[in-house]
Amino acid sequence: MAESSLPGLPKSGLAGLKENWRSDLLSGFLVFLIALPLCLGIAMASGFPPMSGIITAIIGGMLVSRFNGSFVTINGPAAGLIVVVLGAVQSLGEGDAMAGYRYTLAAIVVASVLQILLGFFKAGRLSSFFPASVVHGMLAAIGIIIMAKQINVVLGTAPEKGSSLFSTIAQIPHSIATLNPDIAIIGISGLLILIIWSMIKNPVLKMIPAPLIVVLVGMGLARYFDLQHEHMYLFLPDADFLPHHEATVGPRFLVAISDNFMSGFYFPDFSKSLSLEFWEAVVSICLVGSLESLLSAMAVDKLDPYKRHSNLDRDLTAVGAGNLLAGLIGGFPMIAEIVRSSANINNGAKTGWANFFHGAFLLLFVVLFPRLIHSIPLAALAALLVFTGFRLASPKEFAKVMGVGKEQLFMFVVTIIGVLATDLLIGVGIGILTKFTIHMLRGVRLNNLFKIHFVIEPKDDDSVVISIVGAAIFSNFMSLKTALAHLENGKIVIFQLNNAYLIDHTVMEFIHDFQHDYEGRGGQCKFFGMEYHDTFSEHPLAVRRMKRNNMSRRKSDHYGV
Repeated sequence: MAESSLPGLPKSGLAGLKENWRSDLLSGFLVFLIALPLCLGIAMASGFPPMSGIITAIIGGMLVSRFNGSFVTINGPAAGLIVVVLGAVQSLGEGDAMAGYRYTLAAIVVASVLQILLGFFKAGRLSSFFPASVVHGMLAAIGIIIMAKQINVVLGTAPEKGSSLFSTIAQIPHSIATLNPDIAIIGISGLLILIIWSMIKNPVLKMIPAPLIVVLVGMGLARYFDLQHEHMYLFLPDADFLPHHEATVGPRFLVAISDNFMSGFYFPDFSKSLSLEFWEAVVSICLVGSLESLLSAMAVDKLDPYKRHSNLDRDLTAVGAGNLLAGLIGGFPMIAEIVRSSANINNGAKTGWANFFHGAFLLLFVVLFPRLIHSIPLAALAALLVFTGFRLASPKEFAKVMGVGKEQLFMFVVTIIGVLATDLLIGVGIGILTKFTIHMLRGVRLNNLFKIHFVIEPKDDDSVVISIVGAAIFSNFMSLKTALAHLENGKIVIFQLNNAYLIDHTVMEFIHDFQHDYEGRGGQCKFFGMEYHDTFSEHPLAVRRMKRNNMSRRKSDHYGV
C-alpha cells in the first residue's frame, strides 16, 4: 500500500494506529455489529456452516488488513458470492452437503492461488474489460437468485428438493399460502425494519446499524415464540378464513453453531480436483470474487474523504492470500465488501486498522458468546439477504441503466436472463458477446476490437495532447488506461476526440473518473471534438458515435488552447 505521507493524510502502519486508534476502534466496532449477522447469513445461504463466514471475516480483518493495497475497505463474505458457492456445493456434493462443502473448500484454495497470481502479474486492470452494464446485470441476477432462495427461509417454508431456480420462483405463491406464521412474523418484521430504516434521515438514528436491530428484534420474537424447544402451536384457531392453524417450530429455525470455536474448522478435500465441475467452481469463484473485490475497492476509493488510491494488484494478492488461508481451514471466500466499507467510512474510519478491529471484535464474540449466536433466528438473517438481493435488482437499477441508453438496458437484461437461464460464467459471456455484436453493428472493425489507436504527445511544457483514433471501447482501452496512469501530475491534459468514431459507455465512464481524479491532484482536463458526436441518450456518459456528416472529415481540429 502506498504510504500516506502527504500533509493531512492519516499515517499508515503502527504510526497510523497510534494516531487514529480511537476513530478506527469505534468504526471497527460498529462495522462488527453489521458484519456478524451478514457473515452468518451469507455462509448458511451458500450451504456452508455459519462459522465459516465468521472465520473469513476474522482473517480478512486481522490478517489481510495488514498487507492489502487499500485503506478503508472491509474484507469478508459478500452476498454476490452466494450463488457461485452454493452452486459449487450442490454440484460437487451431489446431495451430500458436508462433502460438497469440503470439495468447495478445495476449489476456494485453487481459486485463491489464481487470485494471487493475477495480483502478482498486475492483472487488476482486467476488471475494466467487463462492461459496466454486464457487471450490473450479473449483480442484479445474483440479487434475483438470492431473493428467490431466501424468501422461503423468511416464511419458514422449504421448496421441493432438487428444484430448479425457476421452479423455486414458481413455488413462492404456494410458500406464502403455507407459511409458518411465527417464523414469517420474525422474517417479515426484519424486512419492515430494513425498509423503514432505509427511509430514515436522522443522522443519530442512522448510526445504529439496521442489521443489528433486525437481529435483536428477531431474537426477542424467537424467545417469545419459544423457538428453543420443538413444539406445535395453533395460530389464530378461531379465524375461519385460514386454511389451517397448526404449525411446528423448534431449534431448527435458529442458527446452529458449536459452543467450541475450534470445532468450526474444516479441511478441504481435493479428491474431485480433476473433474469438470471442480474447475467450473474454481473459475467462477476466482472470476466473480476478483471482479467484485476490484470493483468494490475502486468504489470505496471514490468515497474515501482523503481521496487515496488503492493499489488494486496488491489488494487482489492480499485477498487471494486471505482466501488461501480461509479455504484451508473451512472459511468462506472473501472480497473487499462495499456495504461494510461504506459504513466504515461513514463511521469515521481513517486507516486499515478499522478493518483489523472489526475482525478482532468478531473473534472475541464467537469465542466468548457462542450461545448468543445460537439464539439468532434464521428468518432474521434471511430478511437481511432478501433486502440485499432486492437492492441489487431493484427497479432503480433498471432505471439507472436505462438512463445511460437503451442498448445498455438491453445488455443488462440479456445478462440477467443469461445468468438465470444458465449460470454466472455463461451469462456474463453472453452479455459480453452481446456487447461485441452491438459494437460491430455500429461499425467497429475487427482489428479495432482489441486494439486502440492513440497518440500521447507534449504540446508545450505544461500540456499534453491525447489523440484517439477509431473506436475506444471496453475491450481495447486498457493500454490507454495504463498510459494515463503514468502521466505527470499538474499538467493540462487535452483529449482530442474528433477522430474517434465511437466511444462506448465504459470508456466514457473511465474518462470521467480520470478527469475527477487528475483534477483532484492539481491537473486540468480539456476535451475537443465532442461536437462531432451524437449521443444515444441524455446521460452525460452515454455512448458517443461520430455524426454521419462528419465521418468523411476525419482531420485533426486545432487544439484551441
